Amino acid sequence: MKTQQSFRGERAVGTLYLVPTPIGNLGDMTLRALEILRTVDLIAAEDTRNTAKLLSHFEIHCRQESFHEHNAQEKIPKLLAILEAGQSIAQVSDAGMPSISDPGHDLVQAAIAVEIPVVALPGPSAGLTALIASGLAVQPYAFYGFLPRKRSQQLAFFEAKKNYPETQIFYESPLRISTTISNLCEVYGDRELVLVRELTKVYEEYRRGTATELLLDIEQRPIKGECLLIVAGNSGFSERVELDNSPAEAVSDLIELGLKPNEAIKKVAKERQLNRQELYQEFHKGKLNSRNFSENMIK
Repeated sequence: MKTQQSFRGERAVGTLYLVPTPIGNLGDMTLRALEILRTVDLIAAEDTRNTAKLLSHFEIHCRQESFHEHNAQEKIPKLLAILEAGQSIAQVSDAGMPSISDPGHDLVQAAIAVEIPVVALPGPSAGLTALIASGLAVQPYAFYGFLPRKRSQQLAFFEAKKNYPETQIFYESPLRISTTISNLCEVYGDRELVLVRELTKVYEEYRRGTATELLLDIEQRPIKGECLLIVAGNSGFSERVELDNSPAEAVSDLIELGLKPNEAIKKVAKERQLNRQELYQEFHKGKLNSRNFSENMIK
């Protein structure tokens, strides 16, 4: 058990700041993010050329270090040494929140392991920004980032998620979006989707409709620019779990619909305001009793 006091007391090591950058509109840069970028000793950037443009726009002069998925394991020891020497680092991605779909997470884990403070700044996030304007249910939701590219892997992924009631958020390339929607439709059926394009930019666009409607629309108006896909959850999922069932029976129903046991227990406990550990014991006790009853009947 360790506790990080982010802003209290003096320390000999530096701080790793996770600094979000605009996902399109430079006006979304926060005052606090600008202050951190001006005062840190080093900026670890996913692409130093992209970050150089951002720094130039805001007249920030700070040295950069390239840090991306292809050199992360090589660079992490060097960045840790800088932090341990008392200097602070701001880690940024090309757009949005760092550590999401980039190697920032590996650096965060490495810093935490040697007790270097990690401080995240709030800021732009494409998935959440699109979700709240999508018109689909905003709570609960599940963010999955980029999907597998191979058809077989993508179909298997969708098969595992098709019964989930949460609104689902995916990142996808405009070159693959039609194939992805087609694969999704094959597994999920003709579900409600929202395709979001060029978020926060001049050509920002929300296309709302069913999977088949969107496929036809993309055929007529091909997608250009960065995009993401928001998918309605399985509306029949919760309706199939009877409210008058016992908590243990409700857990069993959710498992039959595709949830893992621990996820089902957590969901029922939260919805019915029960102690999760007690429900866990009740559920497994019921399973044991049921198995013993079946074995006695066979005997």
